[in-house]
Amino acid sequence: MTESVEPEINLRNAALNLLLDTEQGGKSHLLLKDYLDRHPMLTKQQRAFLTRLYQGTLERIIEMDYVINQFSSVRTKKMKPVILQILRLSVYQLKYMDSVPDFAVCNEAVRLVKKRKLGNLKGFVNGVLRAIIQNKDGISYPADEMERLSIQYSMPIWLIELWKNDYGMEGAKQILSGFSCDHSTMVRCNQSKKDVASIIESLRNEGVRVEKTLHPSTLQISGYNTLNKLTAFCDGDITVQNLSSVFAGIAADPKRNDYVIDVCAAPGGKAVCMADMMHQTGMVEARDLTPQKTAMIEENIRRIGFPNIRAKVQDATVVDQDSIGKADVVMADLPCSGLGVLGSKSEIRYRITPEQMEELVSLQRKILTVVSQYVKPGGTLLFSTCTVNKQENDENAAWILKHLPFQKKSIAKLLPKELPVQENQVQIFPGSFGMDGFFIAAFTRR
Repeated sequence: MTESVEPEINLRNAALNLLLDTEQGGKSHLLLKDYLDRHPMLTKQQRAFLTRLYQGTLERIIEMDYVINQFSSVRTKKMKPVILQILRLSVYQLKYMDSVPDFAVCNEAVRLVKKRKLGNLKGFVNGVLRAIIQNKDGISYPADEMERLSIQYSMPIWLIELWKNDYGMEGAKQILSGFSCDHSTMVRCNQSKKDVASIIESLRNEGVRVEKTLHPSTLQISGYNTLNKLTAFCDGDITVQNLSSVFAGIAADPKRNDYVIDVCAAPGGKAVCMADMMHQTGMVEARDLTPQKTAMIEENIRRIGFPNIRAKVQDATVVDQDSIGKADVVMADLPCSGLGVLGSKSEIRYRITPEQMEELVSLQRKILTVVSQYVKPGGTLLFSTCTVNKQENDENAAWILKHLPFQKKSIAKLLPKELPVQENQVQIFPGSFGMDGFFIAAFTRR
């Protein structure tokens, strides 16, 4: 049965499968991309419905479970995984998708239960959902502020407390609200191939909505069906990249004919950005740990056609003797907790632990100790992460100055005045000018 025959039940079933796969450890953005790539017959409206249902439910799991537990005789922790996910995606529709009638939500949920050969539980699911429908305007929320914020934003309390300790209560609230901002696709224009005005014209001619961002190289686009059918994408004129990540490339400030090493490069956005800034001269060596990761970089290289990028499999924790003292710029956008991208990768919030974050800090410092050796005297080390966590960010920046032969490199003149740059570093909060949360710090080798 295809989606075009009976789209709603099949799209809800697809969302259910995606939620179950995510629960088993899958990465939401990769799972969704894979599904949409395998179903090119879906209309733009169907793709939008599935994307919102899946990502929205995933983003709101803590709130969904809180609501379900108020009306269910069985606690969510004791439910069969498939029944729990059916209830979650149904409650999300009831609360956040006004275009779907309440009766349709109940009917489709029961059909999903029967489709999974669990017909004996259809009465239970129907009863819980009807109770929620009758009382959804009167759901009570905790009086305690931290508990209420946790439910309102579906964020574990310990993460809210972390941000409160790092940035104060107002900063924590700003971070939380930032994840709810618009997550339209951002693309950076490869200006050494084509000027921005021509790229905008091409996109608009194909019905794409285009908005400018805080930097002229980067656009926010929406209203398209599939990205890989857009002329600008197929021709390599644009690269999918969030503006905060673009700013990391800009802060690295590579010059014509430089030799740049990007040590944790996949999928290659920052490498392409720097190669473009170098006007296709010099060389950007984009490295990553596995052939699977470098394959993503090579896919970008083939599509864009820049001659000054190459991919290389290299473990960033192991010294490459041939690279010592050779690089004008080392881009170290390191593995991190990912707390800046929870808006698009919601599952991270349910998986990350304080212990894992401490392990990541150790890994980051191990990598920095190794790759900093590749920077030639007077060269640049650009350290960045896509997280909002002082332990991984500010403390690592201070650690570099204390333990490695580097000094601060000012980036204030390279980045827009609207960003809260502090000499050589900047912490971008999620949602700020539509961006992901990101940390950038630049250093010069003494």
